[in-house]
Amino acid sequence: MTNGHLHPLTQFLRVSLNYFTERGFEIAEGPEIETEWYNFDALNIPADHPSRDVQDTFWLKGVKKVLRTHTTPVDVRAIKENKMQPPLRLIIPGRCYRNEATDQTHEHTFYHLDGIVIEKDINMGHLIGLLDDYVKHIFGKDVQTRVRPHLFRFVEPGLEMDIKLPDGSWREMLGAGMAHPVVLKNAGIDPEKWQGIMWGMGIDRFMMQYFKINDIRLSYSGDLRFLKQF
Repeated sequence: MTNGHLHPLTQFLRVSLNYFTERGFEIAEGPEIETEWYNFDALNIPADHPSRDVQDTFWLKGVKKVLRTHTTPVDVRAIKENKMQPPLRLIIPGRCYRNEATDQTHEHTFYHLDGIVIEKDINMGHLIGLLDDYVKHIFGKDVQTRVRPHLFRFVEPGLEMDIKLPDGSWREMLGAGMAHPVVLKNAGIDPEKWQGIMWGMGIDRFMMQYFKINDIRLSYSGDLRFLKQF
């Protein structure tokens, strides 16, 4: 009898969670079937935003619920439902779904890792420093990162972080920013007293780079020839 082993996604997720829990983060989880309010409204995503379209999101018939498109709704849900009070640090893993065509770097089902920190004096410098350190923890201290401005409705200002690949090109790895005051209010936090940093990353994309995998679809193929390599 041969021993089983962990899927590469699970292996990478555990490495990531260990990094954050060692720095004082609490793991939070939420439902994969999410309400429209938590998935969109609570995160300052307007009613006419294209991410709500059926071309992007899997809607459940007859109810205002979706297969969640990210784990960011748990930021608000966990704080609000558990009546959490800042300062706080949460890291949120989970499976997500988006109605899009599949290719080497995209799947309709994927894993997401969200994080949120709420403190009185936290700022973009803390955010960039934390994420840069995480990326170096994963890929080695010599990896180069850069940040670029980017619009996400639930943060202001927002950014994307890239890593430099061995061939000299850059690859976008995650989105982040300062928690929008509307998001803090919806979680029951006073934005006049507290500030937050938030980020979200696709675990599949990180795992591909970590294990040098060139096709995201292999992770969900169930092919033992692939899985036995890990």
